[in-house]
Amino acid sequence: MLKKKVEDICNRQVEREGYSSNLYLAMASWAETKGLAGIAAWLYAQAEEEKEHMLKFIKYINERGGTAVIPAFKKPPVDYKSVEDLFREVLKHEQFVTSSIHEIV
Repeated sequence: MLKKKVEDICNRQVEREGYSSNLYLAMASWAETKGLAGIAAWLYAQAEEEKEHMLKFIKYINERGGTAVIPAFKKPPVDYKSVEDLFREVLKHEQFVTSSIHEIV
């Protein structure tokens, strides 16, 4: 049986991974509308990877007797000043999510 503390922190990560997926989808859409097909394709792939991470947490929680909670996700930014600005945000977000995983461990 999954301890409540572990369930709660894993559910927090479900939200973070889901938001990450939406963030990268928004970034991909921005890049695509700017004619940056390669960047858009890379960001779409990142969005899919983050969704997979979210699903792994959901399955982990549920398979161990907990209850995964699928939250509403806040709306990600939809506009960026430049490609450089976008990638700075990607790096910042990846550092945040990585630190979140380290907290869990």
